[in-house]
Amino acid sequence: MAVDKTGSFGPKIFLDHVFHLEKRNVLLNCSFFLHPMDSIWLLCYIYIRATGGKNITLVRSDMDSRIAFSCCALLLVTLLPLSANASSKLYIVYMGEKKHDDPSAVTASHHDILTSVLGSKDESLKSIVYSYKHGFSGFAAMLTETQVVALAKFPEVISVKPNTYHKAHTTRSWDFLGLGNKSPQQTDLLRKANYGEDIIIGVIDSGIWPESLSFDDNGYSPVPARWKGICQIGQAFNATSCNRKIIGARWYSKGADPENLKGEYMSPRDFHGHGTHVASTIAGKEVQGVSYGGLATGTARGGAPRARLAIYKALWGPRIRGSDAMILAAIDDAIHDGVDVLSLSLGGGAGHEFPGTLHAVLRGISVVFSAGNDGPVPQTVANVVPWVTTVAASTIDRDYPTLISLGNKEKLVGKSLYYNSTLNNDGFKELVHAQSCTAELLASSNVTGKIVLCYAPWLAPSVLPRVELPLTINRAVGAGAKGLIFAQYTTNLLPMCKGGMPCVVVDYETAQRIESYLAITESPIVKVSPAMTVVGDGVLSPRVASFSSRGPSPLFPGILKPDITAPGVGILAAVHDSYELLDGTSMACPHVSAVTALLKSLHPDWSPAMIKSAIVTTASVTGRFGVPIEAESVPRKVADPFDFGGGHMDPDRAANPGLVYDMDAREYNKFFNCTLGLVHGCEFYQLNLNLPSIAIPDLKDHVTVQRIVTNVGAVGTTYHAVLEAPAGVVMSVEPSVITFTKESSTSMAFTVSFTTRRKVQGGFTFGSLTWSDGNTHSVRIPIAVRVVIQDFVADTS
Repeated sequence: MAVDKTGSFGPKIFLDHVFHLEKRNVLLNCSFFLHPMDSIWLLCYIYIRATGGKNITLVRSDMDSRIAFSCCALLLVTLLPLSANASSKLYIVYMGEKKHDDPSAVTASHHDILTSVLGSKDESLKSIVYSYKHGFSGFAAMLTETQVVALAKFPEVISVKPNTYHKAHTTRSWDFLGLGNKSPQQTDLLRKANYGEDIIIGVIDSGIWPESLSFDDNGYSPVPARWKGICQIGQAFNATSCNRKIIGARWYSKGADPENLKGEYMSPRDFHGHGTHVASTIAGKEVQGVSYGGLATGTARGGAPRARLAIYKALWGPRIRGSDAMILAAIDDAIHDGVDVLSLSLGGGAGHEFPGTLHAVLRGISVVFSAGNDGPVPQTVANVVPWVTTVAASTIDRDYPTLISLGNKEKLVGKSLYYNSTLNNDGFKELVHAQSCTAELLASSNVTGKIVLCYAPWLAPSVLPRVELPLTINRAVGAGAKGLIFAQYTTNLLPMCKGGMPCVVVDYETAQRIESYLAITESPIVKVSPAMTVVGDGVLSPRVASFSSRGPSPLFPGILKPDITAPGVGILAAVHDSYELLDGTSMACPHVSAVTALLKSLHPDWSPAMIKSAIVTTASVTGRFGVPIEAESVPRKVADPFDFGGGHMDPDRAANPGLVYDMDAREYNKFFNCTLGLVHGCEFYQLNLNLPSIAIPDLKDHVTVQRIVTNVGAVGTTYHAVLEAPAGVVMSVEPSVITFTKESSTSMAFTVSFTTRRKVQGGFTFGSLTWSDGNTHSVRIPIAVRVVIQDFVADTS
């Protein structure tokens, strides 16, 4: 704007380029003049490249100069391109189903919409980071807040959200699940599913270490002809890094935090080891004689050892983090490439979901997520949309008892992963108590060269062992300690200490006995012996791990999550060229992904909903001796559906469930629209989604829900309803007997009614509905009901 000022408003004000728009072969350029006689001229030039230019006067108006200047300002606000030079951040623009089959046309539409906001094609190309063009439509772009507001107004844009970051959440576990090579069950699911032969499993994680023996492709047939993916090369990863086992690999670094990329392989190669561990748990080839320093010795293999792996590296650095933009790009490519199952051992917390997964399910791809590692706190479960399978973590029947010998000849037992090391074989060491083992207490206790006891029972309620234990180890090592005895309420989280240093966890009772010895001994000493491996019925299992995130979902309390629990504690699998024991729902998720692949191989016509239903409804809620499964918490308790969903996965039973709760994947679109506030009546719709569970978060008096079961067993079978009503609730089913005859449909509907027996503001209580044929099949769904009398007060327990 140029101003020739001789009075308050002129005699002449000239604003050039009030509006400039370039689209395809048309250029529109407008100039705004205020004449000395106070008349307004808006001159616009339309240039059509094919035919030359034409000068057209669009507007001439006589009005007060002050009004004219206001009009100028208004036009500037509404017509000027939004500056791309202001402070910008990465945003995800989600546009739903793609409108074109041609990916290049989808990307072009993204450039067009960005150009209309940014003002030029060049700015659009600079701004866009990822174009999602295969499974769904959307893009990630660098935008200012003003540009975000402008984009959100376009009718084709469903949502615009800031890019957020997410973190990552075996020799025995498959035997424990009944899928061991030498177990009787081998003749069932494993054999019938041909070990997952040619099922393609996409793993979105931190990459892969292709040289691991777990990914040797000896004996594999050629890559399935339907595969459309690529082997994207990069640092220390060339075309030969892919093979007939790892049939494809991609990596996504655009939009990554630069800190996460330091020291990383700019390729699909796994820097951390997390992705390699996950992939080998799913589909690793059988490797005999592996162990972690002699612990957990046995044969390592994946649950679907003949399946193929497609690797999508979207998590980076030592913290194993990735952003929405990268993960959505990986999901989009996986849909295009032709995967059958998607496994994602990651999450961003209880309030974040990935819309791209819905488009995968719409195309028949089963999606499996980890539930998160923020337990045992309620309402922490992540990945809670109904179309995915959300997996909690539990223990297996393997333990590592560790002998602790005190100087008074008393012998106590803790747990550790401490194995024989030449660095620590010199017997007894001095023992010191540093209470909570803060940096200050460690320094004042002179722990150098000693074994330190960290025991502060008064802090127990506020300590999360998964968070505090690694920090304590780092502080103790930094202070010069040669060993650590750490007291915590759960002894199932075992630390790995570098350099052969013994790190033992004990319960509070054992810690108190050690502390009592310290109190009466002038020169206390202690010896920690290498851990032993104990396997079998003598180990109480399974138990839901203390770190496993718990329901109910704060985002969708009417959707019961997690769905299932699977082994996720002490899982031995490949990491780089060796094998390591890791804990987490990240380790539980690949177990369910593998079983999902086996079921897909066995039942290729089953939908993702049917496979999920088969896994949930056949799960076990009791251990080997008929005792209810427990959940590690404060205190330990009998597990409920918010701990483990339907229960502990039973792969063999899932292969022949009898009945399933199927669902047209398009029904999920209605639920998704509910989450965006685009439709009404969502509470009713949420209750009546045909899920293998029922959650009623606000029962005031009476409610009836509907479900439909589909027979996948023998014709002529009759099922009777067996009810376990939640406490304080009257529950009924109509009809209570269903028979699938040759003449009847393969699907039958029924209703379940709930009536409260007490007018109180209560917490959740739990029950179940089981359809039993009195012989082979017991098809059980978990139920959670909370009675409320006021909407604004609720107990989450």
